[in-house]
Amino acid sequence: MQKTLLTLLFLLVAGGCVYIWAGAKQYTIPTTYAASHTLNAPTSDTITRPPTISAAFIDRVLVAAGSPAQGIGQTMYDQGVTYGIDPVFALAFFHHESTFGLRGVAVVTLSIGNIRCTTGWRCDPSGGYRAYSFWRASVADWYALMKTVYIAEGRTTVATIIPKYAPQMDHNDEGAYIQGVMADVIRWRGGQL
Repeated sequence: MQKTLLTLLFLLVAGGCVYIWAGAKQYTIPTTYAASHTLNAPTSDTITRPPTISAAFIDRVLVAAGSPAQGIGQTMYDQGVTYGIDPVFALAFFHHESTFGLRGVAVVTLSIGNIRCTTGWRCDPSGGYRAYSFWRASVADWYALMKTVYIAEGRTTVATIIPKYAPQMDHNDEGAYIQGVMADVIRWRGGQL
């Protein structure tokens, strides 16, 4: 009986410590996502933050997926540090846009983000998307675009970036895109491939 009471007391104290620790954290995620997921890892959708994953982890994700862009982890990480953007988001956009370069126009364009073609850029044969000679160039371009267009406009969260980056008027499901990116971010921040 005494052992049971001690065990119960321990669990209550431990639970209180976890509650206090969790209460100190600030979690911000889109409400459509929050309703169906638990919070096991930081879930902020703010892209302007220090890296939450390593270059080696990025490479492990790309290898596990069989991506043709294997080996760009250090570039993705370094560009994130340079631009003040957590590289977990670049990786999540890459996953959503082309399954890490395995599907769609990215197979031809070597683009992690399927960025629309604009004046001064080499384009894919259809003229719709920027094309690159190698994956690392598209990584640098994606970060530059995020910094000079989206962050410059005050769009620093996935929930504010997606409506412009992949708008519904272009036949995108903005809510599904946000949820897909955040599911990846949370999983990878938790160390899961």
